[in-house]
Amino acid sequence: MTRFAPLHNDTFLRACLGQATEHTPVWLMRQAGRYLPEYCATRARAGSFMGLATNVDYATEVTLQPLARYPLDAAILFSDILTVPDAMGLGLSFQQGEGPRFERVVRDEAAVNALAVPDMDKLRYVFDAVTSIRQALNGRVPLIGFSGSPWTLACYMVEGGGSDDYRHVKTLMYARPDLMHRLLAVNADAVAQYLNAQIDAGAQAVMVFDSWGGVLADGAFQAFSLAYTTRVLAQLKRTGADGAVVPRIVFTKGGGLWLPEMAALDCDVLGLDWTMNLGTARRMVQQAAASVTPEIIAAGAGQASANTSKSLQNRPPKALQGNIDPNVLFAPPEAIRAEVRRVLDSFGHPHTDRTTPGSTHIFNLGHGISQHTPPEHVTHLVDEVHRHSRHLRAR
Repeated sequence: MTRFAPLHNDTFLRACLGQATEHTPVWLMRQAGRYLPEYCATRARAGSFMGLATNVDYATEVTLQPLARYPLDAAILFSDILTVPDAMGLGLSFQQGEGPRFERVVRDEAAVNALAVPDMDKLRYVFDAVTSIRQALNGRVPLIGFSGSPWTLACYMVEGGGSDDYRHVKTLMYARPDLMHRLLAVNADAVAQYLNAQIDAGAQAVMVFDSWGGVLADGAFQAFSLAYTTRVLAQLKRTGADGAVVPRIVFTKGGGLWLPEMAALDCDVLGLDWTMNLGTARRMVQQAAASVTPEIIAAGAGQASANTSKSLQNRPPKALQGNIDPNVLFAPPEAIRAEVRRVLDSFGHPHTDRTTPGSTHIFNLGHGISQHTPPEHVTHLVDEVHRHSRHLRAR
């Protein structure tokens, strides 16, 4: 077993688990990315996005780049949510200016029936990168592993890439729900194995990105997204390579409507996009947690065990992660700082009781950072999160 250095900054992990912290931890979705000139230089050396993502040394290098610029409280693995369907044989590629594309799409019964959970050795480059990054961090901050959700992966697999109207995936869902359920079951089991392998390799928290969950109608979200996120979470390991608890984060873009139902998920943190008021979300999750019963959990999960139900009843309310609008980073520094203060204030008074867990906040963007973001503007955001969140705790 690989031995890792002791963790020096555990603020993020403590907040994930509802513990009081000295400041609100901050990290950014896509914090290692094209807005950084050093990232662009490394990608040019790699020759392509996949050349970057599949090379352990390059993936380690770009994961650490934002930490060299900003005092962030966590690192996130540099990879892509579509590595799992790529390992299924769909042929992932990235076209300049067009985003990801699959050579083979999944739109009929034969294509769905041909799907299977891939051999995880095909994704060894990801797990090797996790271990390499964890070692390179040397205990500086925790490392987050991640995957796309079963539904979001299905969207890409059926559409063949990004989409404006989700026509193909929704047609399959409504016309042949049996096929969609089979596709999602395969995806869920693959995602669970993928995240468990990241945990074994050294990931200290894991996140499920349900980036397209919010495009679903009410009812369809519960049946085709939430149910399969639940299936993933039910299979995840609770402790990591060093024996420490591994928090689970679930982010559904556009999912604020369903926060009361998501409060029953077997995860520790719920991510929010910028459309949701943090204080309102905090109240919704607290109220939902107070009303959770084993029967509700079992009904939502479909396969939740009695032990899982009891553990969810006894947990503190979910921590919340988010949720500043990424486009504020194009504004002048003082406007950025003012919006950071507004978001922190909207959560309400931070949890400060060190004797008991409570409702906590992890600062993040409401979605990924834009490639056009001025890097120096991120400095103002991170600094103001730390400064103002300490001020709130001193009141």
